[in-house]
Order: sequence, then C-alpha cells, then structure tokens
Amino acid sequence: MALNAREHRAHLLATLRLQYPDIRSDRGVHLLDPATGDPFADDQHHLVATCRVTMGFALGALVDGPQWCSETAAHALEALETAHRGNETDGYQLLVDGNGDPIDRTRSAYAHAFVLGAYARATAANVAGARSGLEDSVTVLDERFVEANGLFRSDCDPDWSEREPYRGMNANMHACEGYLAAYEATDDERFLERAETIAHRITIDLAAETDGLLWEHYTDEWTHDFAYNEDRPADRFRPPGYLPGHHAEWAKFLGLLDRYGASPPSGTDWYRRATELFEAAVDLGWTGDGFVYTADADGEVLVPDRYGWALAEAIGASAVLAERAVAHDDPEAETFRDWHEQFLECVPRFRGPAGLWYERRTAPADGDEPIAPDPPAVEPDYHPATAWYESFRSAALVEQQR
Repeated sequence: MALNAREHRAHLLATLRLQYPDIRSDRGVHLLDPATGDPFADDQHHLVATCRVTMGFALGALVDGPQWCSETAAHALEALETAHRGNETDGYQLLVDGNGDPIDRTRSAYAHAFVLGAYARATAANVAGARSGLEDSVTVLDERFVEANGLFRSDCDPDWSEREPYRGMNANMHACEGYLAAYEATDDERFLERAETIAHRITIDLAAETDGLLWEHYTDEWTHDFAYNEDRPADRFRPPGYLPGHHAEWAKFLGLLDRYGASPPSGTDWYRRATELFEAAVDLGWTGDGFVYTADADGEVLVPDRYGWALAEAIGASAVLAERAVAHDDPEAETFRDWHEQFLECVPRFRGPAGLWYERRTAPADGDEPIAPDPPAVEPDYHPATAWYESFRSAALVEQQR
C-alpha cells in the first residue's frame, strides 16, 4: 500500500490537538496522562519534555497546521529559555519546579542534544528568536560537550566536571538528530557534516566491533562497556544491551543522510547501512504486537515489555526507507511499505483512552497491561509526532517522483 501524505499529516495534527491547550502551563508545559488526558500531578518540568513539546508543535507548524502549533512551540521555547536557562551563563537545568527554580542542575548531554533539536525545529517553523538560540545552543555544545572526535562526552555537574568516565550512544544519536534538524532548518553544511561524523563513528566504526549492531555504552576512551548497568535492564535512559528501537531510529537518521547526499562511508552507503539497521531492529525485537525493549550481547531478550516509542521509530524508519528505495529504484520499496502498514496496525495497542500513547505495555505473557511512566514525564507523544511527520514528508517526496 502506498504512503499517504494527507493521512499522515492528519495523524500528526490530531496528535498535537489531543494535547492542546492543556499541555500549556503558566511557566512551561504540562505533560498529559494517556489514561485520563489530565496533566500529571507532579509539578516538575524536565528539560527533555520541554524540548520535545517545542519540537512536536514546531512540526505541526511545518505542515501548515493551525496557528496554535507555532504559538505552542513558541511558548515551550520561552520556557526553555527562562525556566531551564534562566540566569545561567551557559547550560540548561535538567529539572525545574513550577516556579522555574532548579531541582536538578545536572548538565545532561542527552538533554542538551534535545536543546539543539528544539531550537532547530523552532527555527524551521519561524519562531521568533529561535535562529539566534540555535547558534547559542551550538556554542554551548561546542564548548562543553563536543570532543576532538566529534562525539559528545557525558553528563556533568553544574561546574562542568564530568560525573563518570562514561560515553553513551543515546546522547550522540540525539545529537545527530539535532544536527540533521539544524541542517534542514538552515541549509548550513556544517550541521550535515557533524551529523555525518557522529553517524559514521557510531554506526560504522564502533558497530564493526559488534557484528554491525549498536551497543549502548562505552568507556571515556570509547571502548565497549558490556557490563554497564547490567543490573538495571529496564533503566529509562541507559538500559544495557542492544535496543531494537534505537536500531530503527538510527535507520531513519541514516536514511535522511542518504536523502541529503552526505558523504557515504567506505565500502557501503548510508541507504544500505540504514536497511541493515532496520533489519536488525526487526530481528532483535519485533514480536507482532510491538518491540521488546532490550536484548543482551547474545540476542536474548532482557526486557520483554513493549515500548511505544520503539514502534513509532519503526514507523518513521520504514517510511523514510520506502522513499529512499524509490529514489534508488530499489524494488525493496514495497517491502518497506508493507512493514509500515504492519507497524500502523499495532498503533491502537498503545493508544490510551485519552488518545495519547502509553510509554510501554507489559508483554502478553506478563498481562499485556499499560505501565504508567516514572515521574517526571518526558514523553509528550514526541515519538509518534515524528513518526507521522517523517511518514508525511516521505510520502510527499514519493508523490513528487511519480
């Protein structure tokens, strides 16, 4: 079945409309409970959540959505600048209360990657002040996180001293995402080159040591740390092992590198490598009713819970790869479209009564029940929104090629 741009645009705007206007608070954003549609009770604002709201509603503006899309993106961006940045000379507070006072002043590499993405999407959506904020965020990243190899170091205390001798794939993946968004917003080649550098190091160089798969954790010398967090398999941000959802997410980003003509890696190309990672995601984690969370170095499932964000990333990846297959005159385009349809059939399992997505469900053998997110909430249906956006623009590109 062909991708349908109009249908996916409607899905994106519906996802945002379910949250507007309740997602807005006086000093930032309120994330909503998928079961009730009400704001979560805790009055805490996570930097990642604020950035994701900015990004999601900016995407609504980019598909010519209603005025409230750009207005909500601007509102969230203001919270990013006033509550999370405040009077700090550089860096952003990880967690603030309802008054904008800091609860956790960690300088998180993962969260700062989303700051880049928020300013990039807001720039593309013509939110006032976003372009200068983008350059400012790039300066913070350059001065505080980016190392000589082009990759991000890890979390720091407020004085910018490192917390542990650790390097993470997840933070770097979202930095790649942010740089891609910055390139889309500005056409500045330096951002594409930075995304390419990160992607090459993570998905080509380091993956060569793990049979092409993407391990999550490394030492500060970028050697694989196979024991990191092995006693915390369901950790929210740093689970051990291989994550099928991250393989799908990387497949999407490599597909975008191919779309934008980034310099291909030696011996392969970005499209071919993207298809390998997509296949790995399916092989590692697809069950027919969702994706498992994580598997160990031997491919054995560590956490069988089904995660909504992983499904959303697979939707986006299959759409991008279907479009790239058409561009390369590859008959596998139909295969990717079939996967896209199969993933879409699974979406109702993750929608709560309020229409928003549950973060995760237990496996059918464990009860097949939704699991409430740990506070503070960080998922304003950002992953579904990006899935619909990538499906929309991939479909639009295919339609242009007909």
